Amino acid sequence: MTSPVVSVQAQPRDAASWSALARRVEAGGYEALLTPDHPGTSASPFVALAAAAAVTQHIGLGPYVSHTGIREPLLLASDVATLDLVSHGRARLALGAGHTPAEWDMLGSQRPDVAGRVRRFQAVAESCLALLAGETVTVDGPEVRTREARLTHPRPVQPHVPFTFGGGNTGLLRWAGAHADVVGLSGLGRTLPDGHLHEVRWSGADIDRQIGLVEQGAAGRAEPPAREALVQMVEVTDDAEGVAHEIAGRLHCDAADVLACPYAWIGTVAEIRAATAEHERRWGITRYVVREAHVDAVDQVGAHLPAAVW
Repeated sequence: MTSPVVSVQAQPRDAASWSALARRVEAGGYEALLTPDHPGTSASPFVALAAAAAVTQHIGLGPYVSHTGIREPLLLASDVATLDLVSHGRARLALGAGHTPAEWDMLGSQRPDVAGRVRRFQAVAESCLALLAGETVTVDGPEVRTREARLTHPRPVQPHVPFTFGGGNTGLLRWAGAHADVVGLSGLGRTLPDGHLHEVRWSGADIDRQIGLVEQGAAGRAEPPAREALVQMVEVTDDAEGVAHEIAGRLHCDAADVLACPYAWIGTVAEIRAATAEHERRWGITRYVVREAHVDAVDQVGAHLPAAVW
């Protein structure tokens, strides 16, 4: 088993605690500090990340994930390049197709159907990546329009800004297999009527299918994308089965899936270590993103992992 690479997703509540968290994440050996991107309900990611850059030296910094349904490629590429500049080459780019209807509503537009969100994602992602690579981009389509767009200044410090796809759409998982550096799986399915919560897709069969789609897209690549999972629950406990049954009841899924999936770390330190080893063996998952609320528990697990980076 290789030591997992672990990042932290969080957002600022105030300046002092945000700076303290950034320093803690760096001192703890985490790979990156990441921020959600939900305009109206979360902090502006690139402003928050620039503030974190000022008090750190090594950790990666990026959104997790930016919403291509409401972000324009030139503005997004400019934000990423500026973050890369002020952080001395530590920016990350992560993109998803978006799902929350309120975010379209507040901007005076209507959420497209699934096919429309997929088309918009591909147009924005491909344009943004081309701009970061120094290309001139012209797109004249129903989803995106740019005319000889160029990112002249600032240019990213890194020759290549690492790119993560986050999502579960069938076509986009194949696309990500061909284009992304990292594919981030969340286990989230259909958006529920509240517009925020989701059904879960935590079964082994669901994950097998998604990994298979990534592998189809990656066929022929010299280096396929790394595989990452968003960990939504962490609990160090001697009663893993009891905790899993409680979670399964809330999420309307199977307790065995809760224990086996990469989206929940539940059990003793040894049991969690064994689970991550199995995630790597079965699905090739070597990267994880955990939320701020779980950092104490993850630190507890990490203290027992040899040669751990987390």
